[in-house]
Amino acid sequence: MSFNDDDSSDIVPPLQSKLESFLFSQELSSKVPFFTFQGDEEEDLEHFLELRTICLGEGAKEESNVVEVTAMNHQGKNISVPIANLHISCLPMVSLGEFELKAPVTIRLKAGTGPVTVSGLHLIASPAEEPDLSDDDDLDDDDDEEEITPIKPAKKKLKQ
Repeated sequence: MSFNDDDSSDIVPPLQSKLESFLFSQELSSKVPFFTFQGDEEEDLEHFLELRTICLGEGAKEESNVVEVTAMNHQGKNISVPIANLHISCLPMVSLGEFELKAPVTIRLKAGTGPVTVSGLHLIASPAEEPDLSDDDDLDDDDDEEEITPIKPAKKKLKQ
């Protein structure tokens, strides 16, 4: 199969999803040891939780505070992974960079009494609308009507 210039007009650019982001923060403690992040049930939207920081709050004791997340892996199975082990005297805060998980995600204070604050971004991806190609055709017609004056090269002066 060969690619001809005539075939290039049939190529449609890929759709890119629209991404919105909102701040996320949740405090975990012995009173509230876990939180499950769920997205809305709308069919066209995908919800992600991008964890950025985990830090001990005021009143944290001299103990290890282990935070773990439970989310789906690439095989569709739930997996739990410890992501931070905080201690007030040596590691009161950890930066995760852009640790992104698809909803649903459960954040649990596996050990310790906290308080521990988990913060990041709630990302909502929605599919982009297909571009209206009929408008593009109208714009192309307008360009054809305009006349563009070609640029002429400068004339060199000859010394006599």
